Amino acid sequence: MGKMKIAYLGPPGTYSHILAIKRFGHRHHLVPFPSITETCTYVEKHHGSIGIVPIENSSGGAIHETVDILINYEPKVHIIEELSLNVRLALLGHKGEKIKTLYSHFAPLEHSAKWIKRHLPHVVKQIVSSTALAAQRASEEPTSAALGSRNLASMYGLDILHYPIEADVPNITTFLCISSKPLSLTSSRSNKMTVVVHLPNKPGSLCTLLEVFKEESVNLTRLISRPIRGLPREYAFLIDLDGSLPQENVRRAISKAKKVCERFRIAGCFNSRPPYTS
Repeated sequence: MGKMKIAYLGPPGTYSHILAIKRFGHRHHLVPFPSITETCTYVEKHHGSIGIVPIENSSGGAIHETVDILINYEPKVHIIEELSLNVRLALLGHKGEKIKTLYSHFAPLEHSAKWIKRHLPHVVKQIVSSTALAAQRASEEPTSAALGSRNLASMYGLDILHYPIEADVPNITTFLCISSKPLSLTSSRSNKMTVVVHLPNKPGSLCTLLEVFKEESVNLTRLISRPIRGLPREYAFLIDLDGSLPQENVRRAISKAKKVCERFRIAGCFNSRPPYTS
């Protein structure tokens, strides 16, 4: 494999950055971007590049910016691999200072809500776009702290005040590797698929679709609904399923599903890798 450009949700030190290094190492050129949309736009315009974007956190739920990009196909990117990271959070700040403000991305704040209530009941929580930005903000304010990776402490001159936070509660973030070109839909190496569907706005339409997959014994692992722009009270669905098109039952299910959907698109056939640990 030659040297590639790997785009990720930055700045350096984010969990996307950590995962990019764990998956691809240091031999490739890692390119940070301030938003998921900008990451995907770069990948769309730079053929041969790969992007890493989060799609779901086990505590905070779906990352809607990523879901909307896949549903709307804007930018035009395809899923080529699924990654996951067992996130271990640290409280970063300044020793000896009373914490008045706590910065982090919404997902770590959601995951640690009970811990924060027990240990920092009077803190003001501030949501920012990434854990790295949270650490940067905390480094500039003596009475502020951040939730994020331990690696951020050395990067931003902070102390590790507590680690790990909520270690007994699983905190898995799922990421997608995206590309401007899809993998082969018939690859036997794929073990998952993501599809985007628009259903008729009538009673039972979602139930009818789900029955198709039940009849063919295809397991669905994710189902997310999002409003369709310009069509009030109508929704599109992002659906993950186990299996790939070389399997006969999956092919039959896809063929039947297309007949009951107004629109049907495969967003990617890919392999899901075992979780990494941060």
